[in-house]
Amino acid sequence: MLSTQRWSEQGLALLQLLLVASFSKSEEQVCSLMGEPEEPQLFKTGDVILGGIFSFQSNWKTVELTYAHRPLPLQSFQYAQAMLFAIEEINNSSDLLPGITLGYMMYDTCGSIARSVRVALALTDVNEETASLSDNPCRGSVPAIIGEASSSPCMAISTVLGPFYIPLVSHFATCACLSNKVRYPSFLRTIPSDYYQSRALAQMVKHFGWTWVGAIRSSDDYGTNGMATFTDTATQLGICLEYSVSFFRTDPSEKIQRIINIIKGSTSRVIVTFLSYTDLEILIDEFAHHNLTGYQWVGTEAWISDSVTATTEGHYILDGSVGLAIPKAEVSGLREFMLDVKPLNSSGEKLFTQFWETAFHCSFKRTKETAGSQKECTGYEDLAGLENSFNDMSLMPIFNNVYKGVYAIAHSLHNILGCGQKCSNTASPDPFTNIKNIHFKTKEGEEVYFNENGDPAAKYDIINWQPKKDGSVEFVTIGLYDASDPFIKYVLHMQVPVSICSGTCDSGTRKVLQKGKPVCCYDCIPLIYHDNSITCVRCHPEFWSNERRDDCEKKETEFLSFTEIMGSILTLSSLIGACLTATVAFIFFRHRNTPIVKANNSELSFLLLFSLTLCFLCSLTFIGRPSDWSCMLRHTAFGITFVLCISCVLGKTLAVLMAFKATLPGSNLMKWFGPRRQRIVVLAFTFIQIGICIVWLTANPPYPFKNLRHFKDKIILECALGSPIGFWAVLGYIGLLALLCFILAFLARKLPDNFNEAKFITFSMLIFCAVWMTFIPAYVSSPGKFSVVVEIFAILASSFGLLFCIFFPKCYIILLKPEKNTKKNMMDKKS
Repeated sequence: MLSTQRWSEQGLALLQLLLVASFSKSEEQVCSLMGEPEEPQLFKTGDVILGGIFSFQSNWKTVELTYAHRPLPLQSFQYAQAMLFAIEEINNSSDLLPGITLGYMMYDTCGSIARSVRVALALTDVNEETASLSDNPCRGSVPAIIGEASSSPCMAISTVLGPFYIPLVSHFATCACLSNKVRYPSFLRTIPSDYYQSRALAQMVKHFGWTWVGAIRSSDDYGTNGMATFTDTATQLGICLEYSVSFFRTDPSEKIQRIINIIKGSTSRVIVTFLSYTDLEILIDEFAHHNLTGYQWVGTEAWISDSVTATTEGHYILDGSVGLAIPKAEVSGLREFMLDVKPLNSSGEKLFTQFWETAFHCSFKRTKETAGSQKECTGYEDLAGLENSFNDMSLMPIFNNVYKGVYAIAHSLHNILGCGQKCSNTASPDPFTNIKNIHFKTKEGEEVYFNENGDPAAKYDIINWQPKKDGSVEFVTIGLYDASDPFIKYVLHMQVPVSICSGTCDSGTRKVLQKGKPVCCYDCIPLIYHDNSITCVRCHPEFWSNERRDDCEKKETEFLSFTEIMGSILTLSSLIGACLTATVAFIFFRHRNTPIVKANNSELSFLLLFSLTLCFLCSLTFIGRPSDWSCMLRHTAFGITFVLCISCVLGKTLAVLMAFKATLPGSNLMKWFGPRRQRIVVLAFTFIQIGICIVWLTANPPYPFKNLRHFKDKIILECALGSPIGFWAVLGYIGLLALLCFILAFLARKLPDNFNEAKFITFSMLIFCAVWMTFIPAYVSSPGKFSVVVEIFAILASSFGLLFCIFFPKCYIILLKPEKNTKKNMMDKKS
């Protein structure tokens, strides 16, 4: 029956929509509303009339409520008061719309979507005489409308208002679907879209560690769309819903009982709601009768900061609730305006009289039936002393939304009418396009503007219900959310309950999903399998199946160590090379005054020997367990020492070439390439390599990592290059210097000298280039620790080549042929 009733209401709404296309048959096309005319509950004339659509009364009745808790829905009456306050403030302003008086027409929808459509059509109705003279005969009589508070009525109203280009500015409709400008081109709002609220709720649930939750939503567009967005975001964050049920205030008691049974049979301890406060109050009253306590409630702006909900009979069910609320706001003068209600001399006397009778439980005209239970109203009762939600002002942020909506329309009209010191009455007040572009500040300093979807900036307070000793509830702000910065900022930390389907599995166990349940629900079973097991689970990448295939064993870790044979041989070779270099340096130092040492630039020779010693020793950094410092040191030390070495050889080669060129008549080359400039050349080439290494280490340095790809049964510990560009830049620079040195030495190989050093440099560079050209393919193709062996071998081979080719011939003469170590022998030339 209830389903039929809801369908009939939707059918009536559709019938009202068809009235938009109904035109009177005349020579001029004129809009005309069929049926009895609607009378506004509140009305005031003015130069420009604003429309208002609110649900002052409701046509449904549920449990018996006492006047101590909710005597009547006072919120819509307060919304209307906020609109009246804003209009009166604008009319008294000399800065906004000077010379223009705003009036209003406010209608009651009685909580019905069909009636919402009808009153919207009433606001678009014009008389035939006026319409026939207009360029646009379907332009409405009001330039803009404030309302409604719910999403579903706003969708129906916006569909009606679309052809009339009348903006509908809502203060409390949050459904993300209303941001669709194709379907609802004239809809705007001063409250953020649920697009942001749903995602913020999911982030908040994830922050508190609740991965197993239940959900209850209203059976309307607000609840359905909001919960759908929350579910999508929650799934992405690894949150699972145990159940998701819907409810509407007209649902039978059997539906409520089914919801209660679902909650009692669930294991989750957190309930996420997308409910209107009217739906929630009915549920909470029933939950209280069944003592459904011990649950953590998560709420939306619809009820989380509603003081009336916090004073209902079963509000203790919601103690500890957390949720998102519109940020606190204050409109100076609004509270005093709302409390200054005079029922006997107000416009819309009937509505104010009804409010007064209900608020004070009295009657202006008592009947025989009410004479015993109700006192007579005087009209001078004190509203300030009234203890109900009307003077609570906890919904001031929503009242502020109404206030901002009226001011947005006023600013749009101000721009359209070309207002300076006075506005033009000849312009047509059409704020449809202009209102989307307004940007102003309220008297409290709050910025007001709309994005391309007609939505304001999304900001929320995170509220926690904290019960006090007297049984009342305090709304405590524990965090803030700003859509421009999607990370929630928590200003307070608190203990939270646990709501998970399955805990973390211990080491040595694996997850097995429970059949028919979400991924958050699983069993933890040991990794050891029995003979009859029919399931196989892949071991962790660092583990390997044992021979029996019934357990996972940790893989062997492999790296080039000092203790293994290959590591020992390379270490010994490195130390021998360093010792030989030191011995040659000692021999040169002992015979530093002999011609053969002097003739070959002794300063560069000693620097070359020093760099060769470092080259031999730097290979030791490649051996041992990789660490952060060793990975960075091995490549940079190798690159810098080799460049220093090649720079010295290049300096010696240039010195030989310059020496023979200087013997030509009129040559002055040695003056420009003396020892000082040779040192500058060496340092310059070396500092370039140091710069490359600094950039490499700063941008993306080498680091140790576990190579699990090459071998299935072992883990290779090695150094990742970090930036391959940095590594190949270091090698490329060394190769460039070596190639340049080889070319110069090759050109100088036939210079007439008894001891031609250029010839030995040519051989050494030939060996050097051959080694490193062979190194590249060998390094790339070598797996695991063998790539390190290849690199060490290349370092040692090229170092020994330089040492043997350049210095051993000299040591041979110094030690075994001292008779040739004379200046005369050095100066004699051969053809």
